[in-house]
Amino acid sequence: MSSTSIVGAMALNSSSPARRPFCGLGWATVVKPPVRRFSATKLATVPCIDLNADLGEGFGIWHLGDDDAMLGLVTSANVACGFHAGDPAGLLTVCRLAAQRGVRIGAQVSYRDLAGFGRRFIDVTPEDLLADVIYQIGALHGLAHAAGSSVSYVKPHGALYNTIVTNREQAAAVAEAVRQVDNGLPVLGVSGSAFFDEAGQRGLRTVGEAFADRAYRPDGQLVSRREPGAVLDNPAAIADRVLTMVTAGIVTAVDGSEIAVDVESVCVHGDSPGAVQIATIVRERLMSGGVELKAFC
Repeated sequence: MSSTSIVGAMALNSSSPARRPFCGLGWATVVKPPVRRFSATKLATVPCIDLNADLGEGFGIWHLGDDDAMLGLVTSANVACGFHAGDPAGLLTVCRLAAQRGVRIGAQVSYRDLAGFGRRFIDVTPEDLLADVIYQIGALHGLAHAAGSSVSYVKPHGALYNTIVTNREQAAAVAEAVRQVDNGLPVLGVSGSAFFDEAGQRGLRTVGEAFADRAYRPDGQLVSRREPGAVLDNPAAIADRVLTMVTAGIVTAVDGSEIAVDVESVCVHGDSPGAVQIATIVRERLMSGGVELKAFC
């Protein structure tokens, strides 16, 4: 993920398309204390959560993260599609490993920005962006199919993920691209965003995401990666935080305020320092807390 993102400032409209069995909690709004607290009763309504990671982000001889180890821990893999990272041979390997382990494959679509790792905004026209997203989903689907699997969902990457929270033209282009490829593909992103609104209008299923290893600002945005403390690195603290996100629907911001989150899937960045250790402890903490790990699709 990129430098900034929004948790969201509104709940999904009741007219949104029907969702599959609920595996998360909460409304995407900023709330003030008193906040909801964890209870055993809450677990009865939050039986499962998806754990995802961004994978396939190496390029040729340049390796980033430990995809093999992460695929033994997550339930969904956001696989690069070659525009921000990933080469065909490496992506095919990731798809094969995911298929062997029963991990769902998602197309992580991006701006065309290999040099910037997809973390730079590009003022691309909606028409070009639509074509770029269709191209990326199609390319990854071919690799996934060859590996004995398929693309199960779509997640925008980096600057594109952040931009379509508010940029309606680009949000509409991405949502329309997904619809044209397969209107049965869910999209992963920020609840209350322009992207989710555009996706909902097109009948796409939307899946709210939260971030395990990123600090949140009190306004619900992620702390910029340029700022100290933006990427969290204490595995035990991260694991406790994720359990609270999933069971109570809240996350504590850097100023101590608590923000409500709508979460069906939690992301642990595969390129973060100590990613494997973090994912391992998060997984163990969720399971010991009575939460089942299960792909959302």
